Amino acid sequence: MSIFPKISLRLEVEKYLKEGFMNKEQFNGLSVPILQHPDLQDVLLIPVIGPRKNIKKQHCEAVVGAQCGNAVLRGAHVYVPGIVSASKLMKAGDVISVYSDIKGKCKKGAKEFDGTKVFLGNGISELSRKEIFSGLPELKGIGIRMTEPIYLSPSFDNVLPSYLFLQNLPSAVVTHVLDPQPGEKILDLCAAPGGKTTHIAALMHDQGEVIALDKISNKVEKIKQNALLLGLNSIKAFCFDGTKALKLNTVKDAEGKPPFLPESFDRILLDAPCSGMGQRPNMVCSWTLKEVTSYQPLQRKLFTVAVELLKPGGMLVYSTCTITLAENEEQVAWALRTFPYLQLQPQEPQIGGEGMMGAGLSLEQLKQLQRFDPSVVPLRDTDIDSLRDARIEDMIWLANKDCIGFFIAKFIKCKST
Repeated sequence: MSIFPKISLRLEVEKYLKEGFMNKEQFNGLSVPILQHPDLQDVLLIPVIGPRKNIKKQHCEAVVGAQCGNAVLRGAHVYVPGIVSASKLMKAGDVISVYSDIKGKCKKGAKEFDGTKVFLGNGISELSRKEIFSGLPELKGIGIRMTEPIYLSPSFDNVLPSYLFLQNLPSAVVTHVLDPQPGEKILDLCAAPGGKTTHIAALMHDQGEVIALDKISNKVEKIKQNALLLGLNSIKAFCFDGTKALKLNTVKDAEGKPPFLPESFDRILLDAPCSGMGQRPNMVCSWTLKEVTSYQPLQRKLFTVAVELLKPGGMLVYSTCTITLAENEEQVAWALRTFPYLQLQPQEPQIGGEGMMGAGLSLEQLKQLQRFDPSVVPLRDTDIDSLRDARIEDMIWLANKDCIGFFIAKFIKCKST
């Protein structure tokens, strides 16, 4: 994750290494261009191919739940708990066509399903139907190994794991907007699984202190594992509720554990819990209106704590991976009303579009926000031939636009509270 200039190689050496790393075994015959982002020197862009329409559907079928289906679209295999239905004679080793039940109508254990389902691709069953529905609690591993998913990208399992971290582009942009500097004390208030946390530490050249909080213990362990894997020593991760991270008494905590005294941090990232409606690919969202609207109050609690913990002159970056006005621009308008000593700041880099109207913000304020809106890109199929023929400029433009829905706002705290 450290940032270095591109290594200079002799042309014949670079060609030799490319041939080795882009071999057919490594990528199952898939050869895709990997591009360096022109504005983010530590970001490589990897195109995704699909949706592929030439996959032959099999007679033997398995149906998975909607959430499992979303995971498969994003590159996962099918795990046993996600399987709802399987053909009567399905055996281990069979080639299976996998479908997603997007309306939740398929009964668990059904032998066939004629309801609304979406084709996800083909895979090879690791277990028989009888084993999958045996009810044994220990069966939580891979049930179907996907071999022909409709969306295809190279596998990066165990490929330079101490140097590469897979993220959506806006997730990398938000850390650059925070602009962490060596020697600073920085808080990642809702940090799991740690992609942004480790990116912060890397941009600081691992010099300073990065505090990462999350209230779910196994997620905190994931942050620690990622920090260890990437060789980052400046990260301290704690299992702690971010809404309670402000220390209410004035007794100093010598151990550096949460809660923290007011005005303890130079910069704070609040990548807030949200309705997640910007995540892609996505086929279904079964949340109720009550669930969707429940995030705004929680985000405001966390934001209030973040403002109190920020030093005068410090930077606060607020972000979500959702598209709703209530969780994005309305939160910015609320913050500027509630905390008059906060000022909205322009962002660098500015890769997404400006904010959305409707929250009472001025046109100038909307220009200082950054909203990634994939709906601006017309739906299209990307195949290997189109990648080969595409110009680099067009591929980078597409990567900047055709990503997850995301929102970023950047504030400076002008005086002490």
